[in-house]
Amino acid sequence: MPGMVLFGRRWSLASDDLVFPGFFELFLRVLWWIASLTLYLMHRRKLDCPGGVLLSTYLIVLLVLLAVIICTVLAIVCVSMRGTICNPGPRKSMPKLLYIRLALFIPEMVWASLGAAWVVKGIQCDKTVVIGIIVTVIVSWIVIAATMVTIILVFDPLGGKMRPEHLESNSSNQLLTGLKTAAKSVWETRVQFCCCCVGQDDNTRVAFSSTAELFSTYFSDTDLVPSDIAAGFTLLHQQQDNISNSLEPREVVTHSPGQSQEADLDAEVENCHHYMPFAAAAYGWPLYIYRNPFTGLCRIGGDCCRSRETEYDAVEGDQHNCHFSSILRTTGLQYRDFIHISFHDKVYELPFIVVLDHRKEAVVVAIRGTMSLQDVLTDLSAESENLELDAEIQDSVAHKGIAQAARYIYRRLINDGILSQAFSVAPEYRLVLVGHSLGAGAAALLAIMLRRAYPQVRAYAFSPPRGLLSKALHEYSKDFIVSLVLGMDVIPRLSVTNMEDLKRRLLRVIANSNKPKYKILLHGCWYGLFGGSPDNFPTELEEGTQGALTQPLLGEQSLLTRCSPGYSSSDSPLDSPTKYPPLYPPGRIIHLEEEGGSGRLGCCSAAQYRARWAHEADFSKILIGPKMLTDHMPDILTRALDRVVADTTACASCPGPGGVTVD
Repeated sequence: MPGMVLFGRRWSLASDDLVFPGFFELFLRVLWWIASLTLYLMHRRKLDCPGGVLLSTYLIVLLVLLAVIICTVLAIVCVSMRGTICNPGPRKSMPKLLYIRLALFIPEMVWASLGAAWVVKGIQCDKTVVIGIIVTVIVSWIVIAATMVTIILVFDPLGGKMRPEHLESNSSNQLLTGLKTAAKSVWETRVQFCCCCVGQDDNTRVAFSSTAELFSTYFSDTDLVPSDIAAGFTLLHQQQDNISNSLEPREVVTHSPGQSQEADLDAEVENCHHYMPFAAAAYGWPLYIYRNPFTGLCRIGGDCCRSRETEYDAVEGDQHNCHFSSILRTTGLQYRDFIHISFHDKVYELPFIVVLDHRKEAVVVAIRGTMSLQDVLTDLSAESENLELDAEIQDSVAHKGIAQAARYIYRRLINDGILSQAFSVAPEYRLVLVGHSLGAGAAALLAIMLRRAYPQVRAYAFSPPRGLLSKALHEYSKDFIVSLVLGMDVIPRLSVTNMEDLKRRLLRVIANSNKPKYKILLHGCWYGLFGGSPDNFPTELEEGTQGALTQPLLGEQSLLTRCSPGYSSSDSPLDSPTKYPPLYPPGRIIHLEEEGGSGRLGCCSAAQYRARWAHEADFSKILIGPKMLTDHMPDILTRALDRVVADTTACASCPGPGGVTVD
């Protein structure tokens, strides 16, 4: 950090990123040199055949060339190990070494081509020697091809744009504006390439543009390379554990729950446990087979091949039998209990199911979470837009992509008469909306939209995204929405505001580190897999360097260089109150916290959890840890709920087993 400048342009590669690739190449080249030398020494007397002089010359020149390359790579590794992430000074000779290394590819390519040509001529020499020469030629071209692929991967399309050194000048501001415009275009091209199979309708084009603007805005004011982000994550993880370990038990403040709050918590946990299978069922057969890897395909395989169009006329979509069979097995319902099932999946249009739950006397609408590229584009349309509600609520803004998806389902339920059909069958039932992840956000917004027409509506949002509702809508939703969050799940902590905070924390923790990047990554991998003692480093910058962090890293200067006096952290484009205001999770929040430790990568089934009411502020910061992604998986959440409910049922007469506390 920052990215190296080679051939007059910046690359997505820092001068301290070459330690591990260099060691790998060094290991490969040394083995290659030893094998070539052994081949030459053992068979040089057999090279007196026709064409043997060419083969002998090839091996000798190859040995010399490999020796030069080994020395150059060794120098690159040694230089790359110097300094720290924010102190590239000791590595200032790296560009020259890389020029030398790249120049050595020319004679290597020429010699590999000559070797291939000589072998093709069919030289009549010892078979072992000829095979050895063929192997060396093949290895040469493999190394050259791998180098070309690496160059393509680290190529930065924006590297040719020079970044302004002083942001206060008009010319620099114009240059920065042009850079951001170019960045949006590049990101839009990348998104379109990754989602080339999605289609090109109006919604998709809008989603492409919104996603590109989010990415380009987020990364426009930093000069982080991917390895810097990885090192920052490992440091943040250890920093969090350091702070957590330093807290005394008396510093943890809890409030004793009242009887009504405790009973309400138990009832809502039981409701979540009951409705979670509906949210999981909306994923269809992929999640069912994932949860039952050995028996799932056998159980639903027969239904996948059957044609039951007349029997399942409530199901909308093609090839639905696999989905419907898995939904029946997940929910335990009968086919006659289903009012409507939609597998229609496009940008801003989510699959959903409508069923009759006779046990709870409810019409349940379950919305599927993220499972396709279309859903990812819906997630990444993170701008805010106003919701047109009948209720008089000021500042009623929400996540744009999820709001569009909720409107789509609203139109389907109301305009197509799906809810009318359901309540004509069971008029005394109440309406319950459920979903997981993206589906949880859509279910929460749909509940807000339907509240006026169905005052008794309830919503259960499992692992919902944090960046969903304005503060006013968050408070309004507490009366009829309950969110459930497991452990360190990153999605309920994920919002544009929190991502901006994470970026600042990454810059701060990287600036504090006084270790080379390769040591940070090695220790971080070991710590993440096996635990141990986290690195000790200051959690706050010294007073003299604190001000330097208010300017994100730009150009070739160190992170600790002097910044423009007119720049502050609030100048970030992501802090714009129009497109990306602070957003909050829906409703009241139940947090399932893990008690004790179950190992770095411990299985959820061995973990113990306690349920408690949590405040939205508890999820105002993204936590880094091994379970930040696994805690979001619906099967992990289901097992945790099973454990909490089982513990509560088994010890109903005991005070606090399951660890119920209320904030």
